[in-house]
Amino acid sequence: MAVPSWLERLRAAGKTALVQDGKRKIHYLFEDGKEMAEEYDIKTGQLINRKWREKNTLGGTGKWQVEVGEPTSPLLGALESELITESSSNPIFMRKDTLSSFQWRIRNLPYPKEVYSVSVEEEQRCCVIRTTNKKYYKKFSIPDLDRYHLPLDAAALSFTHANNTLIITYRKPKEILAAEEQLQKELKKIKAANSGDGDCKTQ
Repeated sequence: MAVPSWLERLRAAGKTALVQDGKRKIHYLFEDGKEMAEEYDIKTGQLINRKWREKNTLGGTGKWQVEVGEPTSPLLGALESELITESSSNPIFMRKDTLSSFQWRIRNLPYPKEVYSVSVEEEQRCCVIRTTNKKYYKKFSIPDLDRYHLPLDAAALSFTHANNTLIITYRKPKEILAAEEQLQKELKKIKAANSGDGDCKTQ
């Protein structure tokens, strides 16, 4: 196979591990210069955070882009944050997986559950959230399925609404569950530095 599978790419990447605050933090450096950082709960193996970074056009280091976990605030400058603050009532879209599902939460959506519809667009390889009152529309992809070249399955998608939050769940296919289990075994073999040990140890 000419194109290496995602699991093979992860195995080939340079990896550094750090154990801190009950989390196992893994940093990946790929051959193409892209970086990925993940955080797992040590007890459950649950993915808490995943973010990506790649070189910008001038060859410098770009900003981290969050794929899973709390979104980082774009307002980092002290002066900016004094002058511009994002409305606290705007919908906040974030991904927060469980061990068996990919899950997204959109906060600050006060409309009742019957207003929403969530569907799969197979050709565009994305999911679409619509509201009958035309107040919210969102398209989002599932990068994990793209990386493993797996089709989207409408039957795996469901949603619920509670506390002004729309919760969308996509059941992980068995191929991804098997790959994640394999990856977890390999990550545990990496010698991890504890937070007090200074430099991380690399595989």
